[in-house]
Amino acid sequence: MRVIFWDVDTQYDFMRSDGRLYVPDSEAIIPALAALTGFAHRENIPIVASADDHEAEHRELHRAPDFIDTFPPHCMRGTPGQEKIPETTLRDPLVIPPEPDDPRALATRLRAHRGDFLLLKHWFDVFTNANVGVLLDVLAPSDIVLYGVALDVCDRYAIEGLLDRRAEATIWLVRDATRAIRPEQGDALVKEWAARGVRTISFRDVLERRVPS
Repeated sequence: MRVIFWDVDTQYDFMRSDGRLYVPDSEAIIPALAALTGFAHRENIPIVASADDHEAEHRELHRAPDFIDTFPPHCMRGTPGQEKIPETTLRDPLVIPPEPDDPRALATRLRAHRGDFLLLKHWFDVFTNANVGVLLDVLAPSDIVLYGVALDVCDRYAIEGLLDRRAEATIWLVRDATRAIRPEQGDALVKEWAARGVRTISFRDVLERRVPS
């Protein structure tokens, strides 16, 4: 069994109430995120984290956003809002930009790396990072424990992308370590994903080793 943790966008601008695009109630899940991060590091479970890495011209950003396909500027490159919160700090992360890398050379670096992995992205969907497929092939996870924000946007793209590309892996959604921009939409998505095999768990289930099993 090969377990990985998948941390979606736990960045200051999303996670803190004074951030530029705060996901409602996200501060409440920070203790759970800290516990999951600490558990992964103690157990030598690799964390794959995604992070927005925006510049002004990116298609996701708009001064008059509709909050569906466009959002206000956030997680701008080099700003404090782009940084991950301290509670989800990665261990010796290998930063993977979205531009295509040579697959063989990248695979060699990935196999040699003993820390976590940070996937940068310019749009909601982590799979717009051209190198995610190589990373998943190298890690070959049997179980993916996923958490972070926002459940109805970037979590959605990550979960549905993993379902489409890693059908052999079980996805465990840590429900009390996520928050949605629109909670009712998040609840509906969780039901849809359950029908596709995604298993919903609590962060304490993970800490107490009840799942994955």
